[in-house]
Amino acid sequence: MEQFVWETAEELDQKLAQRVRNIRKRRSISQEKLSSMSGVSYGSIKRFETTGQISLISLTKIAMALDIADELRNIFTHVPYKDIQEVINEGR
Repeated sequence: MEQFVWETAEELDQKLAQRVRNIRKRRSISQEKLSSMSGVSYGSIKRFETTGQISLISLTKIAMALDIADELRNIFTHVPYKDIQEVINEGR
C-alpha cells in the first residue's frame, strides 16, 4: 500500500524547531541563555530555529536544558507494526 507524504523532511524539521522555539520563548529564555544552559553554540541554536537544521546531539542537549528530554526518550516507542512480517522480524 502506497503511503502519501504530505510534508517534506525540511517542513517537519521546521515544525520541530518552531515547537522548541515556542517552549524557549514561553519560558522567557533567550537564545544566548539557552546556549549557555545547553552547551550548544548560539549560532547552532539560531540556525536551528531559522532552518530546522541541527545535529541530534545538539537537539538532545537543548531538550535536556529545557527539561523536555522525556519527549525524546519517548520518540518512536509506540510505533504500530505495519504488517505481520515486522512482528516476525522483531523476534529475530
